Amino acid sequence: MIRLKGHGSYRLIETTHHAKILYLGSKVYAWVEPPSIGEMLVVSHNPHKTDCVLSIGEYRLYDVDDEPQLSDLQHLELEVGGTTWQSYLLLTGLPTDSKKRARIVPTSESITNNPQFADRKKLTKV
Repeated sequence: MIRLKGHGSYRLIETTHHAKILYLGSKVYAWVEPPSIGEMLVVSHNPHKTDCVLSIGEYRLYDVDDEPQLSDLQHLELEVGGTTWQSYLLLTGLPTDSKKRARIVPTSESITNNPQFADRKKLTKV
């Protein structure tokens, strides 16, 4: 089953100190890449000065369970233009105030605008 857990506008910026910051609606995450760990999202409550906007658009957050073609994890999809979406797996979900960081892994598994899932209408909002 695929459940739409959240959606809305996102913005990915780079600060004057070259840090990437991801805004998912009102939630703010630093997007970091520590050596030998991979990419991570970290909860951020600090104000950030934008040096440049890297990307803006819509996002969708899905919970996936028992789908043969998809990993049973949270999937974050960011609109990168028109009908093109970049997909990521969130290995432990989005970070929270109690769990400050979470791995984010790019994937070719896509849900949004994927004709394979369009006809099944299994996308239920949580």
